[in-house]
Formats: sequence, C-alpha cells, structure tokens
Amino acid sequence: MSDHQHHDCCAHHEHHHELVIDSLTVHYRRVLALDRVSLATSCGNRVALVGPNGAGKSTLLKAIAGLVPRTSGTIRWRGTTVRKWSREFAYLPQREEVDWAFPITVRGLVEMGRYPQTGWWRTFSAADVQAVDLALESLGLLDLQQRQIRELSGGQQQRAFLARALAQEAHVLLLDEPFTGLDRQASRMLADLLGTLSHEGRLVIASHHDLDSTSRLFDEVLVLKTGQRGFGPVDEVLTPALIHEVFDAEKASL
Repeated sequence: MSDHQHHDCCAHHEHHHELVIDSLTVHYRRVLALDRVSLATSCGNRVALVGPNGAGKSTLLKAIAGLVPRTSGTIRWRGTTVRKWSREFAYLPQREEVDWAFPITVRGLVEMGRYPQTGWWRTFSAADVQAVDLALESLGLLDLQQRQIRELSGGQQQRAFLARALAQEAHVLLLDEPFTGLDRQASRMLADLLGTLSHEGRLVIASHHDLDSTSRLFDEVLVLKTGQRGFGPVDEVLTPALIHEVFDAEKASL
C-alpha cells in the first residue's frame, strides 16, 4: 500500500468506523473490576481513560483488546459485534509489563504486527515487507531497526510498539499509560505522533494519569471508578466537581 493510498483509506474512518461499548462488565474471579461501562466513539478521536488507581482503566483496555473475559456487555466495531479479538485493534501494554530483555530487534518487533495477516508460519510477502518498512519510516525508526529493543530509550520503545501497530494496519490503538516514564521531549514527540495518527483516521484510546495535560492531548475522556462517572468532550466532562468526587477519596488516603 502506498503512503497516498494509506492516507486515503484512513480519511473516511471517522465517518464509518465507530466503536460502541454497551454495559461492559468484567470480574476478576468474584471481584468486580469494571461495572457497566458504555461509550460510543469513532476513528479520528483520541480518548483518555482517567480515574484513580484500581479504577479499571487497564481492565477496560484489555477487555476491548480481548485479553480478559467479559462478564457481560457487548463491543461493536464498524457495526459488527466483537466476540473476543479483532485484528484491527492493537494493544500496547504499560512499559513495565514488557520483558525488555527479550532478544528481538526493533524490526523483529514491528514484523510481529504482520502475523495476524500472515499467520505464524507463512512466508512474508512483498506487501508485508512494505508494511513493515512504511511503519518504521513513519515513526522514524529506520536507523534503529537492527537495534535490540532493550537498547532503546523509553520514547523509542513506545515508538517501536506504535510501529508494530501500524504494521498490523490496526485502526484502534489501545495504549496503557503511554506517557509514563518519558522525559519531556519524548512526551512531546509521542503527543505529536498520537495527534498525527488520529488525524489520519485512527482511534486512540489511552489510560492517562495527568489530569492537567488531558485537554491538550485528548478530545474525549472517560472517567472511571469501577463504574463510569462521565464520558464526552474533555472540557465538558472534567469539571472541578467531578474531579473532586472521583479523586478526593484517593488523595485523602495518601
């Protein structure tokens, strides 16, 4: 796929590619982790998940990605119910959850994004190679493609995982605390990248802990505290009253 074609195919996402979550509930054994969460959003948006520790942000991302089972509720993507997993969803875990000692190069990591298309045992086609090359180029990683992932800075590691998602040709990017641990320059670069990806027509959903930067980095926000406390445009939802209600109990216990 050429770069021009890539942009054309993404240009219409926001009109046709809608994610609708209805009454999503998740239990870990008997513990209620997520209680009847609902939202509707579409490609081209950046959605922040905010809430105190243990509010269910990571659980929601993993449930959308099909990594944890749902107790009840539905997820619909482009009008079709997602039973367990969609290849159009890409999940990027928190950096501390990744085994950075695993011996794999940047290119090897990005190539993993093609396995949903090729299967584990099929030979890469020219289109697969082109998709990997385009992803590496888009995120400025061509010069680093033979580096081991453990040798990268935190910002470069995040870019490598985003490149894997691009190679997968994912439309929905599910990011768990992507800005944590990054220095100011890497945070700015990541913010610019997420803006570019959403502008191209992808849907970005990310857990985020810094309330002060939420309105600058995201279009919409879902406020969680096991259940759903609010969803919509950031400036309308993140009111002082809601912030006080959701976060003050946690702050009082610190």
